[in-house]
Amino acid sequence: MWIFVMFDLPVGTREQSRAATKFREFLLDEGFEMSQFSIYARFCSGKEQYETFVRHIGANLPDKGDVHILGFTDRQYENIIRFSGQARKRQRKNPSQLALF
Repeated sequence: MWIFVMFDLPVGTREQSRAATKFREFLLDEGFEMSQFSIYARFCSGKEQYETFVRHIGANLPDKGDVHILGFTDRQYENIIRFSGQARKRQRKNPSQLALF
């Protein structure tokens, strides 16, 4: 399962800009990767981990702005079509699962 966080945060004042930067850094610290400047994605091992991230993000929201959280299954994620410039990019593969013994 994949979790996408999309946001539109105000940056009109120095305080708002700091809050937006702090939120982006929080997402990176939580293991998210930047897909676009205001879109971050992370692989989750299941619905429970997804819900944990939703709660954790909710506890670290900036005071103003809009944040949207989307969940995608592995199959839906593999079917995302990506373009960079005028070239179509290859589909991303899901990360391999780690096996601990």
